Amino acid sequence: MPHLNLESFKPLTFPAQCGDVEFLFQADYKNQSGGALIATRYKGREFFLVHKKTENKELLKSDKVTRPSPNFLVKHALLAYAECSGSRILDSNVDNAPENTHLKTHDALKSIPFFVENFPRDREVRIEIGFGSARHLLHQAAANPDVLFIGLEIHKPSIEQALKQIVIQKLSNIMVLDYDARLFLEFVPSNIVGKIYVHFPVPWDKKPHRRVISEAFLKESDRVLSVGGTLELRTDSENYYRFALETFSSPAKSRFDVRKNQEIAIVSKYEDRWKKMEKNIYDVTFTCEDESPEPDIIGDFSFSSDPIDFSVIDRIKKETYKREWGFLHVERTFSIGEDGSMLRLSMGSFDRPESTYVIIQNATARYYPTTPVPSSANLKAHILLNELIHG
Repeated sequence: MPHLNLESFKPLTFPAQCGDVEFLFQADYKNQSGGALIATRYKGREFFLVHKKTENKELLKSDKVTRPSPNFLVKHALLAYAECSGSRILDSNVDNAPENTHLKTHDALKSIPFFVENFPRDREVRIEIGFGSARHLLHQAAANPDVLFIGLEIHKPSIEQALKQIVIQKLSNIMVLDYDARLFLEFVPSNIVGKIYVHFPVPWDKKPHRRVISEAFLKESDRVLSVGGTLELRTDSENYYRFALETFSSPAKSRFDVRKNQEIAIVSKYEDRWKKMEKNIYDVTFTCEDESPEPDIIGDFSFSSDPIDFSVIDRIKKETYKREWGFLHVERTFSIGEDGSMLRLSMGSFDRPESTYVIIQNATARYYPTTPVPSSANLKAHILLNELIHG
């Protein structure tokens, strides 16, 4: 992750601007000295930089919750803050190279609101989850120019490499998204996906709840797949293979087949490695057999206009609110100036939680920098939060 180690941290007078980077406000950690979030706007994206005080240094880095892609945005913002504040850099892993020309010319990188507001429906869609080196994604897109490929990946360098190759190979049928696949499928319309590829996912043997494949994921995959569409798991993990067999067998009605050590047209660098080690490669393919209705998503993320009692914040941060649909938990609290507060929340489904921020200022509340994605669990968590802070 890009970061700077500073000799001393020098706060700005907000709002401030350094070149084309804007610094909007600072949210200080409550009950913790030497830490803050700096709200930043650059190239139309808003996100937080994080200041943390260590024993001998002042660390400045990107916030994980709001971190944008590509990494160039964060790197440029970090250097801009150091320059604007006059903070001396002791060491860093941030270079001052200009933005990659390939990243300037592409339009493949999308955000989740793009898909939530207007999901592409004009052609067959195929989704690859965790595309890694993007070998398979790029090969499939080149071989099927009439199909729209959506690649999901959370590893920033892999995203940037894929975007570079999309431009070099002049591929116009790929969209890339930095997002959790377990959440993404909920926003895909029913019956429009031809294939879902899950190739060599992290096995998570010690934390199986973090696996992409689950009963909930299978249910959503079955809904978004067209009749005859497939969910393809390819793995070298014996444990994951057996877990997938059990999961794919869980519905009252299901159709899937299993293959071992099958050759495919293009393989990842990981598969090359596994083959040299003479490891077995397993394919478990689920096939959709029925059409599904569109899901009902009702509600929004607006807050009540009733005044907020700030004393409620100290009360709700001490408890995790668990319900059948999921949970709501205040992870951390911040102060903004003399009369503002901010909460970092974890909310939504137990299996697919989302982290977000809520600013409470002038007796009103709002999400920052964007509202959560409108999943059914997130909407229910919002209703609960709205009731609590207006309690």
